[in-house]
Amino acid sequence: MATTAKQIQFRLKQQKKKLQRVNKELTATKSNVKKLETQLKKAQAAEKAKKKAAPKKKKAAPKKKVAKKKVAKKKVAKKKVAAKKKKK
Repeated sequence: MATTAKQIQFRLKQQKKKLQRVNKELTATKSNVKKLETQLKKAQAAEKAKKKAAPKKKKAAPKKKVAKKKVAKKKVAKKKVAAKKKKK
């Protein structure tokens, strides 16, 4: 069974319509992709800026050992005084 010219024209029109629909979807998809890419770039830039702006946490200052030394010196001094009293 041979196809007639009208049948071929009909199929050709259908395929052209399908092609137009696909092209519209393609352009819409491309524009959506571009929008999402720009949003991603902005979000990444904001995260970078946030990291740079955030101050670094300072380490807790080490406890002063001076106080311990004073206490130790006082104890040594008391021992010396006690030893002197015992000698007398």
